[in-house]
Amino acid sequence: MSGTGGRTERVVHQDYIVRQRYSNTLPPPPGAPKLLDLPINGMATYTMPVYAERMLKAQPLNIEADAFLGMPIDLVGMPGIFEGDESSIQAPQVTPAMDSRDRILLRPLKSLGKPKNEIADISFLRRTQYVAEDRTRIEGGGRAATGRIKRRKLDISKEDPTHILRSTIKGFDVANPESTYTGPDNVSNVRGLSASLAETEAWKHPKHPSNPHLKMVDSYPLIPDLSGFTEDAQTGGYVVLKFVGNPTGITDRYDPRLEASFLHSVAGDPEAFAEYVEKLEAHKSNPEKFPVPIPPTSNFELFHPEEEAVVKSIKRKRDTQDPEKDTDSFYTDPREEGSLEKNCFKIPKKRQYESGVQQFFQDDPYQEVAVALHDPEDEADPLRKAAYFYPIAMKTQLKPRRVGKMKQMGPSHQQELDREQEQKVDAVAVWWRDMNEEELEQVAGVVERLDTRAEEVDGA
Repeated sequence: MSGTGGRTERVVHQDYIVRQRYSNTLPPPPGAPKLLDLPINGMATYTMPVYAERMLKAQPLNIEADAFLGMPIDLVGMPGIFEGDESSIQAPQVTPAMDSRDRILLRPLKSLGKPKNEIADISFLRRTQYVAEDRTRIEGGGRAATGRIKRRKLDISKEDPTHILRSTIKGFDVANPESTYTGPDNVSNVRGLSASLAETEAWKHPKHPSNPHLKMVDSYPLIPDLSGFTEDAQTGGYVVLKFVGNPTGITDRYDPRLEASFLHSVAGDPEAFAEYVEKLEAHKSNPEKFPVPIPPTSNFELFHPEEEAVVKSIKRKRDTQDPEKDTDSFYTDPREEGSLEKNCFKIPKKRQYESGVQQFFQDDPYQEVAVALHDPEDEADPLRKAAYFYPIAMKTQLKPRRVGKMKQMGPSHQQELDREQEQKVDAVAVWWRDMNEEELEQVAGVVERLDTRAEEVDGA
């Protein structure tokens, strides 16, 4: 191709690529789906090693592998095997504590052959080098005479369990010098280490660890409220409930009726509850073998008064420090129909809720605690100035119960709705009484596990 001035331009070959999509609508199959001839090669799938590994991960074995590969042939000598009890060939429900010498076997494969000081499976950490105080210092601004680092010798005496216990007791002695034990060491009492003057002054004049300009206004000792435990014999703890959405119709301000509201637990599946009671009894008989069972999910009914004026009367009636709490002048309604005596509060039902996300702390009720600061108003107050903590046994999220949606979910949910309809309550009559002997014994059992003053009196 010739251009202007007789110059020949280079011809470049270009491909024109077009991408076009065509609809390929397949006709429906001529027969029912069950009549289609599907190629299934089962033996090739089942005999692959990957299939066995996938089954092992999806369904772990709850049986100890032995010479019989978990299926013993000789059943003689196994207790209860002919009565239907297979616990002798199954792994225990409570996993026994692992021996410290066996923990090295749990290291991942990629950590084998690597230095011990390298942290495995933690990608966001970086190795940090610290300059030791006993490193050879640079004299006269020059280099050190040697590049070696003198390692500090480890004081073996400070790693002794008795020394660690004495160091822990020293902290309590600094905080409570009047209760310092100075006698000889015995099984129940151990003397703490002597506190230095700097440690004593640091306790009297505490400083914020990161902001030294802050000044402490007041301090409270953190102690349990021995008079505030519930009748739960296992934990003596409380339940934290969180509503999903506003439980009342007031949105522009805080509704004080929530402070006088009541939640009534509605019995759910009777079979699940009976199974829970059976597991709970088994745990009480042998706590080491049977773990603490998880309670079944429950539904709740919310009751709160119609008028805000009743809230003050309810709060005074349940106040243990109110001198007039035992009088019936706070009650607004009669307990029996036709009676003129006002000896209860009749509170209507407002809404029904169902359990959402639940967390249980039966094994460790002090994993989360509620703290209340208490300043006594006068000397007659039985509680001293302190920050009292209360154990949390369970945390539950409450969601509004959708009855119309449950009717569309099948006959099993319809049976549950019918059972709730039989237990339907429109209002509750509330009055207060003292705890009976059984409830007091349950509370006393929880207090005995925390209050060591009774043991000191008995030992004295």
